[in-house]
Order: sequence, then C-alpha cells, then structure tokens
Amino acid sequence: MYQKSDLRGDSPVSIIGAGIAGAWQALLFAEAGHAVTLYERSDADMTLSTSHWAGGMLAPYCEAETSEPVIGRLGFRSLNLWREHFPKTPFNGSLVVAHARDRADFERFAKLTTGHARLDARGLSDLEPSLEGRFRDALFYADEGHVEPRKVLPELHARIKAAGGTIKFDCDIDAEDLEGIVIDCRGLSARDEQPELRGVKGEMIVIETNEVELSRPVRLIHPRWPLYVIPRGDNKFMLGATSIEAEDTGVSVRSALELLGAAYAVHPAFAEARIVEFGSGLRPAFPDNLPRITVSKNKIAVNGLYRHGFLLAPALAELTLGYVRRGALDNEVMRCV
Repeated sequence: MYQKSDLRGDSPVSIIGAGIAGAWQALLFAEAGHAVTLYERSDADMTLSTSHWAGGMLAPYCEAETSEPVIGRLGFRSLNLWREHFPKTPFNGSLVVAHARDRADFERFAKLTTGHARLDARGLSDLEPSLEGRFRDALFYADEGHVEPRKVLPELHARIKAAGGTIKFDCDIDAEDLEGIVIDCRGLSARDEQPELRGVKGEMIVIETNEVELSRPVRLIHPRWPLYVIPRGDNKFMLGATSIEAEDTGVSVRSALELLGAAYAVHPAFAEARIVEFGSGLRPAFPDNLPRITVSKNKIAVNGLYRHGFLLAPALAELTLGYVRRGALDNEVMRCV
C-alpha cells in the first residue's frame, strides 16, 4: 500500500538512539544518500543500550514457536539484509536439543517450527563434536545465524560514517530541537510519548572455557528454563534465556543458578568454566509484543522490538526508508497518527 508522505525525502535525517534499531536506520538512510546524523546518549561503548546485553541471534525459524507470523516475515527479510550488508556474518545455523525427559516439549517445538533437519546422534556429533554423546538427536536450522552485539554495533557505526553519516555520542538530544526528518529509536526512553511501552528484562551470563567448542548457538529445550548457549569467540560463551516482566537491571540468584545449571546440562565441562560477566537489559515491548513504526508529521518512531532487536532491525529500517522515499506502508507494522 502507498500513501503520500508528509516527510520530504530530501530532508536531513536525524536518528535518536544508536542501538541496533537506530544504527540500521542510519546505515540504510546514509547509503541511500540522505544526510544522516545519529544521536546517542551513551558513549561509544554503548553500555547504556539494551543492545549491549543482547544475544544477537538471527533465528526466525526458531522464533516461530512463540511469535506471530509477522516476526517471521520480517525476520526472513532481515536475514537477507544481514547477508547483503555484512557478508561475514556467521550463518552456521542453530541447533535445538533436549534431554529424554523433555521429549514431548522437543517434539512440540519441532511441529511448531519449519526450516529444520532432524539429526541423529552421529549427525549431531559430526556438526558439533563437543556434543558427542550428549543428546540422541537434534533439530538443525541451517539458514539461521548469529552476531556478537558488542562487535557488530561498532562495525555498523563505522559503516554509517563511511557512508557519510555523522554520529554524536554522549548527546541526550530532544527531538523538538531537530530539523528535517526525525526517527526516534530510544527504546524505553520513548515512554514520554509512547506510555504503553514496558520493559522486559533479559538476563545473561558470559562464561569462559577452552574445554567446549561450538560453531553455532545451541538451544536447550526445558519446560521451566529453556536456555541458549551462544559462542562468542576467544573461548567465551553467552548464556541467556530469561524474559522477565520486571524493570530492574540486576540478575537474580535464582536466574543465575538456572542459567548455569542449564549450561551444565548441555555439557558438564561448563561446570568448570570461569564466570566473566553477569548482566541484563530491558527490552522495549508494546502490549502485543510486536514492533511498531509510528508516523506523525516529520517524526517516525521505531520501537517495541521486544527480544527480536537484532533479528528485526534491518527489515524495519528498510520499511522506514521505503515510506520516506516512496510513501510505502506496511499495514502490519506501520501506523500513521
């Protein structure tokens, strides 16, 4: 669907928030020839950004277990954009495993998702030798990928500058002080204008061991504490899973014990791993847990990416660019107010 846009395609573009959502907006607009300035309240290390604590999984097939179809549609498009703009992105697939006692949940996951091949124990050990003898079978989602947020964000920022964009860190700007097209990617900080946003806490632990090697994320199915283990390089692994309706940024003892216990259930060598870091981020979410692009006069708000930030950000940036340049509307995601 197309609508005549009130936003001038040749206007300068100001983007507030240099996390994954804002960075992809800035990149696509800069590469399309727009004069782009990206503002970020944090410093270049982005420690105040939700993206700093993200898992970075690009897994639309696996997310279909609990997500609406629009997440898959946008996620599949994003996979192509990651491949196009960052050809070195690891697309080694992802694995889903479960112990025998959780067999029913494993089979349910298989039925609710597509894009996987079922591996027997031999096939699993061929793919990930560290998991030999640990599980009798696995689901392999060959087309999925993952990125390391703390490495890919600086790469995005460098690409924005190379495309002619400007980034201003340590800059807490007010949208009313900006001219031209303003794209608001502030996450939870945007509740002054989008009060229905809420924070959903996601906790993570980084551990280090040289006794386990993985080439792709591994999800452990469990009825109470499902876990994913994501290789980070340099013998480090990120453990994550929690999605808690709370807005503090601490990691609870219970969550830490469950994450570490689940990691031990994936491989006993993780019991001897060194804990490098605990942390958590608050994911911005609307009541329906779906992303939203809201257009009004000269301002566009991109928010509500929930726990799909790295998966959805490229596709949402493409939709925003399409609206500004052609007036194209995506009725599942975009609202004009």
